[in-house]
Amino acid sequence: MSTVYLGTSAFAATVLERLAQTPYRPSLVVTRPDAPRGRGRTLAPPPVAVTAKELGLPLAQPQDVNAPEEVRRIEEAQPDAVIVCAFGAIIREQLLRQDILNVHPSLLPRWRGAAPIERAIMAGDEETGVSIMRLATGLDAGPVCLQASEPILPDDTYGTLAPRLETLGADLLLRALRERPPFVAQDEEHVTYADKIGPGDRTLDPERPAAENVRIVRALSPHIGARIARPDGSYLGVRAARVGEDGSLELVEVQPPGGRPMSFADYERGHGR
Repeated sequence: MSTVYLGTSAFAATVLERLAQTPYRPSLVVTRPDAPRGRGRTLAPPPVAVTAKELGLPLAQPQDVNAPEEVRRIEEAQPDAVIVCAFGAIIREQLLRQDILNVHPSLLPRWRGAAPIERAIMAGDEETGVSIMRLATGLDAGPVCLQASEPILPDDTYGTLAPRLETLGADLLLRALRERPPFVAQDEEHVTYADKIGPGDRTLDPERPAAENVRIVRALSPHIGARIARPDGSYLGVRAARVGEDGSLELVEVQPPGGRPMSFADYERGHGR
């Protein structure tokens, strides 16, 4: 079976690596252009581009995947299926003429959108999962053909939960390609949205219950990072936190601006309370 794969993130790169070892190995991988990353804002390729090159897969990094010439490039690959996983850009009508499977890390219709893993942890959900859906107009609104759940453990961070969902997502994708199960429409009455994480989402609020702040820290660790305001108006990165015996928020590991991660106890010794 001929496939074309569209993805960008580290999550998508892991799924691509698994897909490439099967009869569904992509004949074309499409990802986003290189972008400035890190503290030095050095131009770097997205994780899927790195993985595709390591696997020797044909790679395209268009500015606009919906441009006529890019749609033509995908059509010329004559795929039996186009697969999308964490691509990070809207797929428009021209491409939706293709049979497109989307690997989405949530139990749809809960957590449609850009940050489903983070939002599930932040909300205190006891489980999440992966859905294989057909891409359609509307944000993650297409029908679902396969779905499986994964518990969110009390100490799970994004960094511990995402790898389990990557494995689950690859398993479900391969099963969907192999078995072609029927699609079922989502229940619109139970839709929730996982908006992209913004600066305000990262900032801990001392007035908020400590357990909510701890969930934010877990949800954003280690890839985005939570933060808390300092008296001088700057922010202290928060990499780990817990609810204290008195119910207050206790910082465990922090990262000063431009500095290295350290225990909060060491930070206090160096900066005072």
